[in-house]
Amino acid sequence: MTSRSVSAWIDEFLADQTLRANSLIITIYGDAIAPHGGTVWLGSFIRLVEPLGLNQRMVRTSVFRLVRENWLVAEQQGRRSFYSLVAAGRRRFEHAYRRIYDAPQNDWNGEWQIVFIGLPTLSAQERDSVKHDLLWEGFGLIAPGVLAHPQADNVSVQQLLEEAQVRDKVVLMRAASVGGFSTRPVKELVAECWKLDTLAAHYNQFIARFSRVLRAFRATREPDPQQCFLVRTLLIHEYRRVLLRDPLLPAPLLPLGWPGGAARELTAQLYRLIYRDAEAHLLATLETGDGPLPEAAPYFYARFGGLLEPAQPLASV
Repeated sequence: MTSRSVSAWIDEFLADQTLRANSLIITIYGDAIAPHGGTVWLGSFIRLVEPLGLNQRMVRTSVFRLVRENWLVAEQQGRRSFYSLVAAGRRRFEHAYRRIYDAPQNDWNGEWQIVFIGLPTLSAQERDSVKHDLLWEGFGLIAPGVLAHPQADNVSVQQLLEEAQVRDKVVLMRAASVGGFSTRPVKELVAECWKLDTLAAHYNQFIARFSRVLRAFRATREPDPQQCFLVRTLLIHEYRRVLLRDPLLPAPLLPLGWPGGAARELTAQLYRLIYRDAEAHLLATLETGDGPLPEAAPYFYARFGGLLEPAQPLASV
């Protein structure tokens, strides 16, 4: 049963936000299609995303660009085109989306990972590329040519440097704060380097917007599967946009009342509430070369600490 309040929320969201087709398609592939095998017929995908304001021409143009950018690969079967995440695109997606679905690590030993990229061994192009990648990983620029993070994944950083072919051209070190890691100067450095005030404002805006639709779904006894899919997609798309700006700093370095935890809890609650009906819509809409979309892989149900099977009725959540 279509909820008027949810429908109004969706209409308002789509009217207020400018959604980039390429980015939205990657969100849908990563969140919804990858757990179901990762390959779908383009015609069924066009039907799926039309309510999000993406017409056929926009989708075809975007998937062509994503193929060119090595995110998707196309396969022709007769007159039908099927698109899949390429292996490299899947790895990039899985790395990014671990930050969404997995619980953040709160333990920290006070150490920092430091990367020096100001050495003459790097060309200007290599330096800009590595800096961009490290900032995307959550590093902060603490001085010219020096980036740091207090909780970076060492394996991911080394892999990043190897893929950029600069591992022998930069200096990677570990360091520790002297005199305590929660002192005022360290917090001031963190707040400035990572622009925490701006990030907090984005989190608070996200919380205000999606709290409304969470309340609307909680008041709905028979949710509409298409509405559930649309809201789930917008939820993950917007949360991803905010979260990928977040360096995921340890709690001792964050200001009091940091809204990141509340935003994550809201995302998890809403996702758990609507994912089953959203899945029903996906299974009813998307097609593969072998017929209907297969059921989701087991790893899908590990998201947000575990999706309940079977899901509780909305009225009791």
